Amino acid sequence: MGILMTSISGVRGIIGDGLDPRTIVKYVNAYADFVKEGKVVIGRDSRLSGEMVKNITAGTLMAKGIDVIDIGICPTPTVQFNVKELDAAGGIAISASHNPNQWNALKLLNSAGQFLSPQEFNAMTHNLDKDQSAFKSWDNLGEKTEYDEGLKSHINAILKLNFLDLDSIREKEFKIVVDCVNGAGAYCVPDFLRSFGCKVVEINCNKDGVLVPNPEPLPENITETLKKVSEAKADLGIVVDPDVDRLVLITEKGEPFVEENTITQALKFILSKQTGDVVVNLSTTRAVDNIADKFGAKVFRSPVGEANVVKKMKEVDAVIGGEGSGGVIYPALHYGRDALCAIAITLQHLTEFGEPISRLKESLPQYYISKKKINVKYDPDVIINNIIKEFKKVKINTEDGVRVDFNDHWIHFRKSNTEPIIRIITEAQTKSEAEEYSKKYLEMVNKLQN
Repeated sequence: MGILMTSISGVRGIIGDGLDPRTIVKYVNAYADFVKEGKVVIGRDSRLSGEMVKNITAGTLMAKGIDVIDIGICPTPTVQFNVKELDAAGGIAISASHNPNQWNALKLLNSAGQFLSPQEFNAMTHNLDKDQSAFKSWDNLGEKTEYDEGLKSHINAILKLNFLDLDSIREKEFKIVVDCVNGAGAYCVPDFLRSFGCKVVEINCNKDGVLVPNPEPLPENITETLKKVSEAKADLGIVVDPDVDRLVLITEKGEPFVEENTITQALKFILSKQTGDVVVNLSTTRAVDNIADKFGAKVFRSPVGEANVVKKMKEVDAVIGGEGSGGVIYPALHYGRDALCAIAITLQHLTEFGEPISRLKESLPQYYISKKKINVKYDPDVIINNIIKEFKKVKINTEDGVRVDFNDHWIHFRKSNTEPIIRIITEAQTKSEAEEYSKKYLEMVNKLQN
């Protein structure tokens, strides 16, 4: 039996061993019953299996009488943006994000271009049990249109954002090393940067459909790129994941800017331009609270996952939100993590800051996050409940596992939705303190399950 992971983020599996044509038809059929009628926007990242998955997805939607608008190889946020822009009934982004080449996924979107809410996802999965043969006759099939303007439309909307001063950015002539891990970014990020007058040095921008072996842009996976930034005497480095929703930055010294700082600097910039509140997930750095305090803004926290952050953002009418993994959500453009939008914010921020990106990093509140995970021997919910009892005397948040805030650190325990592990995320002001607390909480969880 192959691996298939389903959640509000979509349906993800290994091609030929979990995500096969039968599975794709089954889920797209259920999604089509959820959408009912209208048109659905589809786009994919660059991986080799994308064309096969796209063709089966499009064919199934058409067989259900739904019109398909194919916007080609593009970022996931481009699919999200175009669902709204083209007034579609839904969208499917075909991408397994940072998973390696053998994986692919269907990211299912609602009519607002957002990931399905838990309620919408439950309604969709309820359709899986229905008769799978309710397809249309020959004269009621949907039509497929190839739409080449999708990416252009998304980029034009970014370039028109009111905080951007393109002339001032172009005067800087930033030299940027860009690593697209051979994903969808190769089709847009280098040219997008050139539209800002940047000199671009490309790494892993091949369009042969084969991603780099470890496409998640973690520091250990981008050592060559880190080196290249200092060798090329670049002003900064940019790395995106295969579907371009996460932005990772590198300083001119060839050092990680740190993913948590991507959202921190973005909200610092946006809050300097407009008043309003902020939403991040429960695993995101406390630096956002420090920045928000300075601007009189309030920080709301949601469970981990883009759909959860967006839900909370809409509830509190936040002006910016995101996640510490390099995801920035700017609702004035659309409700979705968007690395292209985050790049635009970063370039304007750097231009106005007037100093190197390493100095921008130093100007942000300084914290260190330690991330650990522990395999659990039995039901992780039981262990989470035991953790809650351990902290019964302090104020805790239990929306997504357990988050506990202390004066000098915070800790977040949460179970994985896909494997029998509990994640332990600890943040303190120094690396040694974070690691020390991390070790203490790891031992605590071990004791609770023995």
